[in-house]
Amino acid sequence: MTTFSFFGGKGGVGKTTVSSAFGLNCARAGLETLVVSTDPAHSTSDVFDQQFGDEPTPVSGYDNLHAMEIDPEEVVDEHLSDLRRQLGQQLSPAMVNEVSMQLEMAHQTPGAYEAALFDRFVEVMRTAEEYDRVVFDTSPTGGTLRLLALPEYLQQWIERLLHKREKSIEYYERAAIGEQQARKMMEGDPIIARLQERKETFEFAGETLRDDARFTFVLNPDDLSIRETRRALADIQEADLSVAGLVVNRLTPEPDPDEQGRGATYLRDRVETEQERLAEIRETLDPPVVAEIETRVREVKGSLLEDVAEEIELDP
Repeated sequence: MTTFSFFGGKGGVGKTTVSSAFGLNCARAGLETLVVSTDPAHSTSDVFDQQFGDEPTPVSGYDNLHAMEIDPEEVVDEHLSDLRRQLGQQLSPAMVNEVSMQLEMAHQTPGAYEAALFDRFVEVMRTAEEYDRVVFDTSPTGGTLRLLALPEYLQQWIERLLHKREKSIEYYERAAIGEQQARKMMEGDPIIARLQERKETFEFAGETLRDDARFTFVLNPDDLSIRETRRALADIQEADLSVAGLVVNRLTPEPDPDEQGRGATYLRDRVETEQERLAEIRETLDPPVVAEIETRVREVKGSLLEDVAEEIELDP
């Protein structure tokens, strides 16, 4: 059975590094693993020093490990094109032009990005049966939570639309041509079929996120990151989703005892402050800290990624 691991957090805390390292751990444990980036600032290709696209690609140098990068802009464009095709089959040419303009404006509004990405996100989950573990390097916390909130809210909305559509067909056709034909028209109605399809999609997403997914939050040892994480945890737990733990990333390494001078003094002061933040994280946030990762001098890739993977105490 495929299970899904999500790594969230505010932008810039190191989600890509941590999710890639965890994916490596899963692959090393013998699990067929797919790392999926849904973050507009893709760096999965940089971590593995290999270019990835919208389809799963084997990661060079590692067994059992694949990766892909979803392009949000491309997803939004495809989403708009798909809606236009569907409308072209169901509306008159005059109406299609008007509705097409409305769709164009709607796709520039807040939430359009998340709605389009949601479809691709669910498609990946639906077609992931060949993998034991799918690891999502998600977008920054706010956008991710809006995305994950869609199933419950949109499912209720779809149910209301479906009920209204069924009633409108029933009343109209019964008045025009009789009750028997009304049921026949309802069974073949393309809009009802589309609404049913969307309802099933949202049900699948909601069940999968609750039953087969767990979330890990990546944060840095600073006030802003801690506050963002606290808010995100409250929203995730309110949605009855499972949190696996916290990864505290980019901790400052402590200088050797014999090191002196301005640089060493700065590092010791910074380490002291970060240890206070780390204590706050452990005492005030419920999920356990499953990794404390120090800042590396160079970009994390290759052997450095493997070192980071060993520091993550999260069971694959």
